[in-house]
Amino acid sequence: MKILIMRFSAMGDIIYTTPVVRCLKQQLPGAEVHFLTKPAFRYIYDGNPHLDKLLLLKQTLSETIADVKAENYDYIIDLHNNLRTSIIKLRTGVKSSTYKKQRLRKWLSLKFNLKLVPSTHLVDRYLKTLKFLGITNDGKPIDYYIKQNYDLKDLLPLTHHGGYVAFIIGATHFTKRMPNSKIIDVCRGINKPILLLGGEDVKANGDKIAAAVGDNIYNACGRTTLDQSVFLVANAVNVIGFDTGLTHIAEAFNRPIASIWGGTIPELLGVQPYHVENAEVIGIDLPCRPCSKFGLPKCPLGHFKCMYDIPEETIINFANHVS
Repeated sequence: MKILIMRFSAMGDIIYTTPVVRCLKQQLPGAEVHFLTKPAFRYIYDGNPHLDKLLLLKQTLSETIADVKAENYDYIIDLHNNLRTSIIKLRTGVKSSTYKKQRLRKWLSLKFNLKLVPSTHLVDRYLKTLKFLGITNDGKPIDYYIKQNYDLKDLLPLTHHGGYVAFIIGATHFTKRMPNSKIIDVCRGINKPILLLGGEDVKANGDKIAAAVGDNIYNACGRTTLDQSVFLVANAVNVIGFDTGLTHIAEAFNRPIASIWGGTIPELLGVQPYHVENAEVIGIDLPCRPCSKFGLPKCPLGHFKCMYDIPEETIINFANHVS
């Protein structure tokens, strides 16, 4: 049997497809499993032993459809459920099973602050598309395979070689990130060396935070590749992070994780830490929260209480007492 799984974006959503690929490959003897995604996300499946072939979206949908037709799939598993995946399924005529997004329930929950979406994890929602094949959840974490061996001594200063807390300060949208002043207060209370991680977009933020906190902090934002950042997360004593891809990838290594949420909530998307032995979801209840499903460029009400009012002690205690 030859099966194509489709999910085009984003990082966090794609990383949660890895248990689907693994369960399908391991529980369906002889199955050939392929995955179709955007070129920007190929790194998630590079080196994954459960995947037989990775297909990448071409510049035109017609080219992609031609690639799919050439493979003669028995089934398409659509984990994205958007216009493009619908066109691919229609144009190829391959039998398919499609992930149900619960769009109306999510919209009503967001618009009227209702809890209409069950807090079922995204992995379990994805796996429902394979129920017709008899595939069940194996209860294991997500998969991520680091591309090469690194040495901590080449990436970190001597102060951090004996252990460190990885603090992932980046996130795509403003309402997912904690303000610098708040991060500084948290870092000042942590009694272990701290490593700041994130992309080039938060490099300046990391410099400000490091300058304010002192010698026990190292800003690696924008200074390491994603693969190196994943390696550093995998070797951390524990991890603090916001709703962003690197925080979700950290779940693959079963490090203790403090997952901090501002204007978004994990229940709405089903992306709370998955099969992590020691994980704490941190956020506060407010009438205005969540203000969006994926994050906004600024607080709609201007006060940003969802981040400012999170007790620093909760995060500090997690960092200091979990190892």
